[in-house]
Amino acid sequence: MRNYGYFEEGQIGSVRDLRLWRRILAYCRPHLAWLVAAVLLSLLVAGATLSLPRLLQWAIDHYMVAPNLAAEARISGLGRTALVYGLLVATVFTGGFVQVVVLEWVGQSIMHRMRQDLFIHIMDLDLAFFHDQPTGRLVTRLTNDIQNMHEMFTSVMVTLFNDFLRIIGILAILFWMNWRLALVMSIFVPLSITSTALFSRLARDRFRAIRSQLALLNSFLQESVALITVIQLFGRQQETLRRYGELNSEYLRRALSQVKLFGTFMPLTEFMGSAAVALILWYGGGEIMDHRLTLGELVAFFSYMRLFFQPMRELSQKYSIVQSAMASAERIFQLLDRRSRLTVLAPPWRQRPVQGHVRYEGVSYSYDRRKEAVRDIDLEIRAGETVALVGATGSGKTTLVSLLLRFYDPDQGRILLDGTDLRHFPPRQLRRIIGIVTQDVFLLPDTVLANIVLDSGAGATEVEKLLAELGMTRFVHRLPAGLDTRIGEGGLELSAGEKQLLCFARAMFRSPTVLVLDEATASIDSASEALLEEAVARAFRGRTSLVIAHRLSTIRRVDRIVVLAHGRIVEQGSHHELVAAGGVYSELVQKELSGLSDRAGEWKPV
Repeated sequence: MRNYGYFEEGQIGSVRDLRLWRRILAYCRPHLAWLVAAVLLSLLVAGATLSLPRLLQWAIDHYMVAPNLAAEARISGLGRTALVYGLLVATVFTGGFVQVVVLEWVGQSIMHRMRQDLFIHIMDLDLAFFHDQPTGRLVTRLTNDIQNMHEMFTSVMVTLFNDFLRIIGILAILFWMNWRLALVMSIFVPLSITSTALFSRLARDRFRAIRSQLALLNSFLQESVALITVIQLFGRQQETLRRYGELNSEYLRRALSQVKLFGTFMPLTEFMGSAAVALILWYGGGEIMDHRLTLGELVAFFSYMRLFFQPMRELSQKYSIVQSAMASAERIFQLLDRRSRLTVLAPPWRQRPVQGHVRYEGVSYSYDRRKEAVRDIDLEIRAGETVALVGATGSGKTTLVSLLLRFYDPDQGRILLDGTDLRHFPPRQLRRIIGIVTQDVFLLPDTVLANIVLDSGAGATEVEKLLAELGMTRFVHRLPAGLDTRIGEGGLELSAGEKQLLCFARAMFRSPTVLVLDEATASIDSASEALLEEAVARAFRGRTSLVIAHRLSTIRRVDRIVVLAHGRIVEQGSHHELVAAGGVYSELVQKELSGLSDRAGEWKPV
């Protein structure tokens, strides 16, 4: 397994990073009208909310404690005031509800587009990128990081503006009502701002640590599930449980650290609010007795204080959400900025008939930039020729095929197809020209027909014609519903040989000019192998073919054998020429003959 001691990407987005905000706002631009509507609703809700304490003051001073006012006038006035109060409360509720719906719709739409863009971008990256990236980290980008952005759009961006508006509005109203009492309350403002700023900084660090640990946990979990067979086979359950326990415990420790921080800040904010109430009660009571303040104004003051400390308390939480979302945005855009190393040289190849003449010229490549997998490869495969690559494991056979398919580009040298450098070919077009059948089989949980045609939109008639040409009709006729047989989840489970036949039909359906067989018959039964070999023999006719095989008995039809050792070509020629030369190939043949000595009838010399 990987070493999970790494940390998340070092770049952490900042709230003050204008470059990030520009990119985020680019996703918001299609929904600008709805965001403006949400802001206007915020103004409406804030205005109605700030009017409620003043209305309460009016009711107390003008109707409840007003001297020389008739009972009927008091009741009538309180009724009208209550009606207006109820209408304002309904306005706050309705405006808030509509605002939440609008923001949720906008947030979900933005996240949908961002998630689509990120997934499409990942699908187009080169394979070298995935060698360096744990799958769990990429899953975290598409799930947790996107969700962080969603929280910012739906619950923070507009409401943060709303909170700032309420705080400024409350301070203005309080100073207008009674500047002396407002100055007393203002003693707590610097304390609130200082504690909020400190909390925000500490919360940002804890959010960062939690997100990093979550990515590690996801990566380890994904890899453990993928390798469950190996873990059970070699009895690694205890070690895997121990390592997962360590990662999980560290995640718990970091999460509890955040909980402790919130547990300290929230009571502190409540304490400051209560202390402010006590101070205002003492000072305001004296102001009432000196007839410089009315009872209604004091009650309104208490209401405004409650409204003041509520957004102050929530402001730090929302700031932390924004900071966490900016960190996620940094990682998302960092991934979106990652460009595939497989650039297309100008001028790009234009669609035209391809003969299938392949030439490697001085090709070298290293996966880790330290040890070369292949080096100084010069190899020509003429159009229509069938060439086999043989050699021990790690000799460079699969690397040559991967370079031909442009999964990677050579570090040195070049590969030509009909005289054109492969770097002029867009990878998608090249992979329509070159078909490959690998030892590893990947099938969709769908019908046999869907697995062969994929997204081409072709019908059963074309597939049946191809199967007849390849001699594979009886393979499909054996299936319960023929081409309509469902396989995989909820359907028929095919044998390894049947899966390989299906993959071969899928590759041949695209009529590739160059056909690559990479260990295609390494693990299938003899009946399927016979059927596949018959199909392969027909497919080879008039088509450039490249065969990789450990079992030398599978390459008896090839025109030429190329022997690789330690990333270099050491021999090439026909079977009889190489056996007579007594070199590496001859040794491979002798080893295979020795391994099959108890099953000699299975060996068919070529």
